Amino acid sequence: MTTAHFTLAYWCVLIAALLPIFCAGLAKAGTFGKPRSQGGYDNDNPRVWLANLSDWRARANVAQANSFEALPFFIGAVVIAHQLGALQGRVDLLALVYIVLRLLYITFYVGGLSTLRSLAWAGGLLVNIAILFSGYN
Repeated sequence: MTTAHFTLAYWCVLIAALLPIFCAGLAKAGTFGKPRSQGGYDNDNPRVWLANLSDWRARANVAQANSFEALPFFIGAVVIAHQLGALQGRVDLLALVYIVLRLLYITFYVGGLSTLRSLAWAGGLLVNIAILFSGYN
């Protein structure tokens, strides 16, 4: 009987799944405990409150949405690579690179560095494609 274990790539899937939550927290940071009339977080109408954000907080919220959007392709690529028997070291390395690129993407987005953000996004897409095809024979 073989023992299943969580690969580094699977840990990266968990990290990627938590990134949108991190972005949401970033958008809301420092607003808890402030009165709503002074811009404090409105847990009764969170979507309306988030839609009215500006500057870096608004960008953090949009980074949250994009992180959710990017997640299915990454999860699928990792699972398919595992099913196809791709070299584990390659999948692990590519998954780790993807996480680094997503962290850079979030940093660049929140920081208002649009060109670097787009490059990090494109890099993440290419890495996802590489993961997907890493098990192709």
